[in-house]
Amino acid sequence: MTTPTTPFQATFDRPVVAWASGQDDPSRPLVVLLHGRGSSEADIIGLAPHLPEGPSYVAVRAPIAEGGGFAWFANRGIGRPVAESLAETMAWFRTWLDEVAPAGRPVVLAGFSGGAAFAGGLLLSDPARYAGAAILYGTLPFEDAGVPVEAGRLTGLPVFVAQGDQDHVIPAELLARTWSYLLGASGAAPSARRDPGGHGLTQGTAAELADWLGHRLAWLEHRGAGPVGLAESVSWPTLAGGRLPQRAGERPQVHFRIPQSQLSDTSPHDLQERLFERLSRLDGVASGPSMISVPGARGFVAPDAQGPDDAFLVAEVKEFAHLHPEHDGSLHVALPLDLAGDAIARGWAQSHMWAGVRLAPGFVMVYGPRDEAELDVVAGIVEASHRYAHGRL
Repeated sequence: MTTPTTPFQATFDRPVVAWASGQDDPSRPLVVLLHGRGSSEADIIGLAPHLPEGPSYVAVRAPIAEGGGFAWFANRGIGRPVAESLAETMAWFRTWLDEVAPAGRPVVLAGFSGGAAFAGGLLLSDPARYAGAAILYGTLPFEDAGVPVEAGRLTGLPVFVAQGDQDHVIPAELLARTWSYLLGASGAAPSARRDPGGHGLTQGTAAELADWLGHRLAWLEHRGAGPVGLAESVSWPTLAGGRLPQRAGERPQVHFRIPQSQLSDTSPHDLQERLFERLSRLDGVASGPSMISVPGARGFVAPDAQGPDDAFLVAEVKEFAHLHPEHDGSLHVALPLDLAGDAIARGWAQSHMWAGVRLAPGFVMVYGPRDEAELDVVAGIVEASHRYAHGRL
């Protein structure tokens, strides 16, 4: 390897790394493990035997001696602003990463505690560089950290997030903000787990992480990483003016486990029925019990549609959308990724946790309409899905 020549060379030494097999296989995806404070690369590499076979696993030693972890919030003990400290550390890491994983090699980050914050900073700074990330018992680097956290930034990117209900190491407000952003406004496809314990990686979390990673790696092998982030220009042919308006108010609460469901601020029953009738009248659409959702969900099927498989929730039966039961009132629809990202960024939707892992990348939950104006907008979103199913988007 060449020695990096960068402005931060005098500050940080070259990374110290530990490979799970003793060496790298550059032909395989790379999973980078990042440890927390009080730990080391020798500790976190022990997670690798519990994860799927196939990729190369490497653990990177934090360059910050104080605290022994990727403690972006510690200002490195020399009075530097958090943003400057984090930017320096990320630049140091990316120089090494670009050597071992040039463009085209998938990279998945997995960080614990302070390593989770560092992984989050890397992810938010350059989402398209990574094929996924696990944020384990840690926070994203929010306050004054100099990384963008706008809505829709992680659209198209699967993440795994785990937290402990009794975690007293990470401030509760930062954990809550991380959870809310990753599971909603970020646009990421979020597989999530909550433990009743505290600040420690449990066997249950390790097992779920392995399952998530296995499915994501299989997707990458067969489909590739795909685009990440918001499209520069989006047009909705099914909405007035071609533009999706901003949804008013906060996002509703949504259950973070399968089945994904809307828990608060639900649609009135009469609006749900009017929406169902309107969608049932779309050209070539039949309705009936959903083939993928919970009992009572009503699916919309376009039997003669010839769109791509990603245009359907269940391609075998051409189900492109379904409406959840009355207590829920939200919908699942399949959209092109650019429209899905726009719907997320403008507050109308959030990604399904299996999008880009087991299901189509544009698989989203659309929140149920609360009034007449929202009924028109939600119907327009689903009509776009209908056009997609017919290959007209």
